[in-house]
Amino acid sequence: MKHIDIVLVEPRIPQNTGNIARTCSATGASLHLVRPLGFEIDDAKLKRAGLDYWHLLDIHYYDNINHFFAQNPGGQCIYFTTKGQKNYSEINYTQWDRVYLVFGREDKGLPEPLLYEHPGECVRLPMRSEARSLNLSNTVAIGVYETLRQWGFPGLQAEGQLTTMKWDNNKGEQIK
Repeated sequence: MKHIDIVLVEPRIPQNTGNIARTCSATGASLHLVRPLGFEIDDAKLKRAGLDYWHLLDIHYYDNINHFFAQNPGGQCIYFTTKGQKNYSEINYTQWDRVYLVFGREDKGLPEPLLYEHPGECVRLPMRSEARSLNLSNTVAIGVYETLRQWGFPGLQAEGQLTTMKWDNNKGEQIK
């Protein structure tokens, strides 16, 4: 079974991490938090952003980036950065069964020495040159769903149902 791991290196904003936790819970991705964190893990803002999805979350903690790499020797890392020279959608995620999507601090991004060591795995989201970057939780969601799209959304519910109507030849018919 294919698996996505989201790695947040030194996240600073609890609401972003809470939103990302919710994305992980909804998609089955694991969340890896690399310290130091800019908040306490029991922060009310973090929990509120994650709502009632915490019981679905597979979460792991690391003292630093070296600790993360030592504990996770398998899988492919893709580094999301505004400094990347490839578009995130140019990557063929189907070649791996396990992928780590790695994201840096909201204010600094990932350490440049780490990026320098992995130029072929550094990707960016296209955006206007005047814009500094997208919100971290939005960037994570884009990366996760691009990977899942290429994998065919394994294990995820692909369709929904109306609650007060039913579909009938492209017309909604009231359920009685």
